[in-house]
Amino acid sequence: MDMYKIDNSVLAKIEAKLSVYFPAYTVMLKTDDRRTLDFSLCDEGLLSESDLLDIYLEATGISTIDEDNLLEPTPLPFVSSEYMAANTCMAIEGENENKIKLLVCEPYSLDQHRYFFRKLSGKVLEFYLIKRSLLERLISRTNSSNEAADDGTVTYSEQQDEETLKSMASEAKVVRMVNEIFLRAIEQRASDIHIEPHESELVIRFRVDGILHNYISYPLTQFPAIASRIKLIGGLNIAEHRLPQDGRTNFICGSKELDIRISTIPTILGESIVLRILRKDTLSFDLAKIGMSQAVLRKFDNLIKMPHGMILVVGPTGSGKTTTLYSVIDKLNDGKRKIITVEDPVEYKFPGMSQMQVNSQIGLDFASGLRHIVRQDPDIILVGEIRDRETASIAINAALTGHLVFSTLHTNDAAGAVTRLVDMGVEPFLVASSLFGILSQRLVRVLCKDCAGSGINMNFTGNKCKTCNGTGFKGRCGIFELLVMEEKIREAILRRASSSEIMRLAVAGGMIPLNEDGFNKVKDGVTSETEILSATIEL
Repeated sequence: MDMYKIDNSVLAKIEAKLSVYFPAYTVMLKTDDRRTLDFSLCDEGLLSESDLLDIYLEATGISTIDEDNLLEPTPLPFVSSEYMAANTCMAIEGENENKIKLLVCEPYSLDQHRYFFRKLSGKVLEFYLIKRSLLERLISRTNSSNEAADDGTVTYSEQQDEETLKSMASEAKVVRMVNEIFLRAIEQRASDIHIEPHESELVIRFRVDGILHNYISYPLTQFPAIASRIKLIGGLNIAEHRLPQDGRTNFICGSKELDIRISTIPTILGESIVLRILRKDTLSFDLAKIGMSQAVLRKFDNLIKMPHGMILVVGPTGSGKTTTLYSVIDKLNDGKRKIITVEDPVEYKFPGMSQMQVNSQIGLDFASGLRHIVRQDPDIILVGEIRDRETASIAINAALTGHLVFSTLHTNDAAGAVTRLVDMGVEPFLVASSLFGILSQRLVRVLCKDCAGSGINMNFTGNKCKTCNGTGFKGRCGIFELLVMEEKIREAILRRASSSEIMRLAVAGGMIPLNEDGFNKVKDGVTSETEILSATIEL
């Protein structure tokens, strides 16, 4: 592989492909060298490092190495850390004693490396192209390990002044490091990024399909820079470490546009940072695609077409209630009706409707927001959550006076929502007359279609399936039970019947229970029995 020559034909291929992302690329080459210009395109968000790497690989024919196999490479001891850092490369052992694998992030310096290593060792070089941020991370980890070995400790300080922290957050290496975390989270379909300082390292975890997975760990000394960068882009106080902070930002990373919610809390080991990723390029709110059976979808579709009344979506945190309600609102948002929401927080912004965000610091809670909403002549009202008697009473009164009201409750099943409202202090006759339907739901993981849930690439036995990252699952869908108010159920509510009795009446009236809907999906090959049992264990 040491015979690779980056001649004019290769350079022309790279230039042509990069000009697609940045039409002025050829003109800029007159004043910038290729390496600097290429990486500036990534730093400015015009393309991702993954895009740049793919362009290099296709144009040069040089190989790459799977990132999963590069978490802990051991650099050759005779190559100084100064050379690796200055030239952004890492030399590791080759397949035999006469070869060296050299990890590089760009193809323009191959001749320089050949000359250096020929003088240094006389061995044959095998070049491998990998992303620059990954290579910098590997080099940084090696240097930090060496430093720790020198004094036996790895420490970091939260006491840097604000200007120092801002300077650290703006360094190109830190920008690339954080961008790479975001891009890897997107590639793995993560909904959340968890950044957690431990006693001896900084751990990054991704939540994928509801499950947390370790992504990577960094030396603890990297934490102030990473935390400061995230605070900086989120508009948070970069020097505040003792108090929780919340922020939100729109962030463009390559061709991806992200809406990111940021939350920080102080812990005894440092700040825990969680980022919720809301991807604008993959937004889709469609009731037909969230997993409802045709029977449930028909009934629910009829419910949401009612001119007034209250409809609840119930389930624990993380069960997909917001997605279901947004799918409903998106379907009803035809421009002919006034739609107002009060949410905590507003997760997605819809054109053509008024969305209000709860702000407890100024006394704007669900109840006070809802009280003002009913004076705005709405046709449809969405209340993010009914948490207390006051909010429940206002919502029910709105439903009884000609408004269509949607909201959520944290209950285990549909029947439990009825008794929960009564336990809040709402009179049974108000619940019976205002409530038209209750949808209970959970989210379960969907079996990967490429590996049939095995997590193994069936074409290459023993290799991890790349589609699902070896988990056996890709994506999630809902399982549902829909309780539609009928006369017998209303009578049971009026005499304060238990939730178990209401449940029996609903099943007798044709309601398919949550776990039965789940096992129907198991029969259809959508998910696994273990997923259903895990999602419905409390029922």
